[in-house]
Amino acid sequence: DLVGPDTAPTVCITHSLASDGGSWAEQVPVLLQAGFRVLRIDMRGHGGSDPAPGEHYAMKDLAGDVATVLDALSIPRTHYIGLSIGGMLGQAFAIEHQQKLISAMWCDTLPASPSGAKAAWDERMGIVRRANSLEPIADATMERWFTDAFKAKNPRRWKQIRDTIAGTTPEGYLGCSSGILDFDFVPRLPSVKVPVLVVCGSEDPGTPAPENKKLAGLVPGARYEEIAGMKHFPNVEAPDAFNRIMLGWLEQHKRAS
Repeated sequence: DLVGPDTAPTVCITHSLASDGGSWAEQVPVLLQAGFRVLRIDMRGHGGSDPAPGEHYAMKDLAGDVATVLDALSIPRTHYIGLSIGGMLGQAFAIEHQQKLISAMWCDTLPASPSGAKAAWDERMGIVRRANSLEPIADATMERWFTDAFKAKNPRRWKQIRDTIAGTTPEGYLGCSSGILDFDFVPRLPSVKVPVLVVCGSEDPGTPAPENKKLAGLVPGARYEEIAGMKHFPNVEAPDAFNRIMLGWLEQHKRAS
């Protein structure tokens, strides 16, 4: 999904596992208003994108998909924002395709596969395989992503995001999950030379704040910002705080585009 004037600097955005470009609805209007062009990409097997063959989607391949889209649209360089697996493949993109980046913002993510989490992931993946659907894990996923207050405060948006989880293809979910369990960028992150900002919700259980802080410490000159009281989706649940950080960051690097 590409919106905004052709001449404006592009912000390329990628989403979390079991989500799609719709998870950035709170950011698109403010980005357009600030004079950016916005490109949202649905990962393989998510949103409007078909699954790719094979049961394992490596981060390098998901980053390659982003590069392919940019080339197809004749966008030579972009600002990049990615959340969760979007931040993981964003690291692969910065390592493999650095020349295409102006700046990068990685949110609620990890520099390597989650340690000690394989059993929990195996259980989730098993449930999805057996049901051939994400419906059985949708409620538990929402609990990890949002605070208890969110559903009561914003029931329509809560339902919209839950429906997106349930509607994700099992192939896309399983392929991307196997990628999450099989990456480690720690040794290569010091080679990243583009400006990087890492943002995280302070209460994120799956990609905890200390890991995000560690990630920022691995990239020369990178900055870290925390959004108090938020879990995995601060961009949706605390859009004012998130957008203030995002726009401040992009304005800082806008001239470089």
